[in-house]
Amino acid sequence: MFEFIFLGTSASAPSVHRGLSAHIVSFREYRILIDCGEGTQRQILRSGIGFRRLNRILITHGHLDHILGLAGLLSTFARWEAVEELQIWGSAWALERIHDLLFGVVLRGARSAVEIELIPIEPGVLMKDDHFQLSAFPVEHRGHGAFGFAFEQTAHRPFLPQRATELGVPVGPVRRELVRGQSVKLSDGTVIEPEQVLGPARRGARLIHVGDCGNTEGLLEHIAGADGLVIEATYLESEAEMAKNFGHLTARRAAELAKQAEVGHLYLTHISRRYREKDVRREAEAIFPNVTVARDFDRFQIRRHTLPQGSG
Repeated sequence: MFEFIFLGTSASAPSVHRGLSAHIVSFREYRILIDCGEGTQRQILRSGIGFRRLNRILITHGHLDHILGLAGLLSTFARWEAVEELQIWGSAWALERIHDLLFGVVLRGARSAVEIELIPIEPGVLMKDDHFQLSAFPVEHRGHGAFGFAFEQTAHRPFLPQRATELGVPVGPVRRELVRGQSVKLSDGTVIEPEQVLGPARRGARLIHVGDCGNTEGLLEHIAGADGLVIEATYLESEAEMAKNFGHLTARRAAELAKQAEVGHLYLTHISRRYREKDVRREAEAIFPNVTVARDFDRFQIRRHTLPQGSG
């Protein structure tokens, strides 16, 4: 299960009720910030989650409404000693702008109290451990390097307690060893293999995040079957030509992608203040009913959903 927190859900400029793009994904010990629009540090404080362990930041692309908040965030980290090191992941173009912002404007030759690592993104796996994997894939948005992100919980084999009891496996550390995939010897000398007490493998939860996006072509292979899809819906279909010109999606196109990909739930963000929330939701619901137009500080738990028969 992943927890997803919307800190900022506005498009391009903030509104009275919506801040600029910033979201947090939490899973086990990880807390990962996606984008850092102006005012993000205040949104973090208002959300009540605080700054601890928030030492990894993924940047979807280098436009200013997605990176300007890094300046204030770094300043706060340095004063409060919230983190010792900060990893910022982005395209080469995005990192060039971020380098100028942090080292040219914020620090201006001074030594940072926080160790800053700027990490270029290439399509493929970015992080992986025994429990989860984070991958990046390319997204088309106005010519510069943009990326979407896939958060995937590692598949696991459920422990079968009734079967273990039948085999005489006592409750306690012995069972934990079997869950870890190690064979055990019982007090009577019987050897129990993990295969005897573990069920078929089940995939984990899968969350996909797509920031600004002008064209959904090529995204289906990365999104198909996701339990949750977070994606922009800056325009309504009545202004589809404007959406195309500025490299953004309409609510209808986002919903069509979600339907084609058979995702569990669609979360729309990057909402323009030119539209009413109910109109954005109505346009998407007409295509894909499992939709939420996210608001600042909304929190959702992304769990594994049952895929339609014949899906992966």
